[in-house]
Amino acid sequence: MADRLTDTAALNAGVAVPGYDRDAAKAGIVHLGTGAFHKAHEAVYTDGAMAASGGDWMITGVSLRSADVADALNPQNGLYTLLVRGPDGVSPRVIGSVREVLVAPRGPEQVIQALAREETKIVSLTITEKGYGLDPRTGGLDRDHPAIAADLNDPRRTVSALGFIVAGLRLRMMKDYAPFTVLCCDNLQNNGRVLRRLVLEFAEARDPKMVAYIRDRVTFPSTMVDRITPASTPQTFADVERLVGRADLAAVETEPFTQWIVEDDFVSGRPDWEAAGAVFVSDVAPYEKMKLRMLNGAHSTLAYAGYMAGHAHVRDVMGDADLVAIIGRHMAAAAATLDPVPGIELADYARDLRLRFANPAIAHQTYQIAMDGTQKLPQRLLEPALVALERGQSLEPFAFSVAAWMRYAVGRRDDGESHALRDPREAEIGAAAAGAGGDARALATALFDLPGLFPARLVEAGGFADMVVAKLDTMLRQGMRAAIAAEAVACRG
Repeated sequence: MADRLTDTAALNAGVAVPGYDRDAAKAGIVHLGTGAFHKAHEAVYTDGAMAASGGDWMITGVSLRSADVADALNPQNGLYTLLVRGPDGVSPRVIGSVREVLVAPRGPEQVIQALAREETKIVSLTITEKGYGLDPRTGGLDRDHPAIAADLNDPRRTVSALGFIVAGLRLRMMKDYAPFTVLCCDNLQNNGRVLRRLVLEFAEARDPKMVAYIRDRVTFPSTMVDRITPASTPQTFADVERLVGRADLAAVETEPFTQWIVEDDFVSGRPDWEAAGAVFVSDVAPYEKMKLRMLNGAHSTLAYAGYMAGHAHVRDVMGDADLVAIIGRHMAAAAATLDPVPGIELADYARDLRLRFANPAIAHQTYQIAMDGTQKLPQRLLEPALVALERGQSLEPFAFSVAAWMRYAVGRRDDGESHALRDPREAEIGAAAAGAGGDARALATALFDLPGLFPARLVEAGGFADMVVAKLDTMLRQGMRAAIAAEAVACRG
């Protein structure tokens, strides 16, 4: 194995490297949830911003659970390779914007001190939908969420992202430092407003004196993030070593496309992210809905249907003409639920999505996309289905997607291979599936009855439930491939 990547000296010719003095720049960002997506997205924009305009915007990363990212990045002085795979080839770029990664379970106080540093201006998050402690039934704080409950039950400890944010702000207030901006970069609709509400509810429960300070002085911009980032594989690391000339255990791979739409509401300054391609707007909502419904909704649809039909990767799904027809119909149906999006033609956006999904160089696993379904269905599939219901539009595309999720929820494919659901409500779903005994109506009814997941208006109106049951019955009785073929005929009809 080659020497480890620890600096940018003596790399192979043609490798892009940071264009700024990393040692001279202070860390102005703390990022909670330093995983592959952050390393392929915000950290890359920050790397570009510092190369263009300088500034003290190095990133202190935080892992809230596993030490794997820290153990890979810290021995490399925060350096890692971004491998961009496109249809025409692959290009490596060494990213330098990460200073270090802290591991919260190893040293929670160290994380709080980083948040409370005077030079910290932004605290950003990619902790996935399930990390926020959002109760889907109320839209507020889920006090039974394990990390939230741990923090509320024992004020001496900090486990959750919300707990760290409030603790960091408390210490800043005591030191009379300016507050930081809290920047959510996860796929939650109105993510800034949702996070603000959750932080305020958490503060009210744990530290009421912080409520007025947070409400009056802290900003929570909304964002829309987009870049397909599959999990790194042994091939990722082998390609990086060949192309860069160093071993890199923190390398990530991604597609050429990247997009970041950000509400420009920062209380203590920000990097020159627009120099790296970010777009700042006054209202993120139209872009956010477009991405959640058209990209993420189609992603979930192809993940459940594709995985259950034996397709391991998104690119494999896009080689299946029947599934391509279903995905095309879904995108069109999702687009019909949207109001105009400034500067974007939705038909062009859908075409570009299909091209991105079909990228032969990206091995994005359908099983990876399928995880955490109960956290994703509401904003990706159920909300647009409600809009379609209200507008008198067809519910068939959304009914197929929901039926595919229900078929996935059985936990066993047609070939008999079992799979874990990897969902925070897996126990509830498993009990519902076991009690249904393979009957489509019994299974659908049990899953429709999961508290807080399916809107009653959708289940009870417009024949939606019957559509789901009929499609699910075909999947269970005839198999997923037969169900896909039948659905494709209807799409082309």
